[in-house]
Amino acid sequence: MQSGARVVTPGEMDWWRIERSLAKRVRYRYVSPSVLYEPGGFRIVSPCCSRNVDPAGGPIDIARLAFDRKRHTWLLHSKNHATQQWQLQSEGRLHELLTLLIQDPQRVFWQ
Repeated sequence: MQSGARVVTPGEMDWWRIERSLAKRVRYRYVSPSVLYEPGGFRIVSPCCSRNVDPAGGPIDIARLAFDRKRHTWLLHSKNHATQQWQLQSEGRLHELLTLLIQDPQRVFWQ
């Protein structure tokens, strides 16, 4: 990055990167998640196919990606559906966090 260059993020390019990455996810490939813009980041919402969180199968929060402008890093949160609170899972570069999200080996996001 050049000295004095502005970092303008999150933006439309980040949204597209997230959208494309979600198509490669390991779990619940037969549902269509949505990427919603929120101030400072994005929220991923998907129908609850497992019926573990919503017995009716309605939309649930899967993850939140927020950009920390001071540290120039992304934060990946999962939703604790019992408490309705976001919980920080990891921080780093967007592509690293998207890899965690789409693989989800611990079933933290895609429940």
